[in-house]
Amino acid sequence: MAFLKRLGWYLVGLSIGLIFLVFILKKKSGEEGIDFCYFPNCRVLKDMRSKPLTFSESLPEQYQDTLMIQAFLQDGDVDFGKSDTKSEPCKTYFISHEYNGEELELKAKNCKNQVTVEGVTFLD
Repeated sequence: MAFLKRLGWYLVGLSIGLIFLVFILKKKSGEEGIDFCYFPNCRVLKDMRSKPLTFSESLPEQYQDTLMIQAFLQDGDVDFGKSDTKSEPCKTYFISHEYNGEELELKAKNCKNQVTVEGVTFLD
């Protein structure tokens, strides 16, 4: 009898845990789901996406395309070897991404309140 009582409580706890698990996984897979960023590349890009975007005055007009910059910040690869991650108050990041069949590199300053796009160059 004691075994059946313990088994019953175990199954109640297991079902509550499964409900929470389904809730969390459903949120993660949804449109506005939870984003788990554990790797440095993902964390840097997520931080940059959360801030307002500004363009440097020296940046040519053709590269002041918000959709192109958002593509860099969504799927780009941060080159931590080239980037200056220790500078204050703004860190400088180099992000490479293939856009319209061409390999481009974005130079951006990540400040506390905004991200400033400084340049876009072609990679060979």
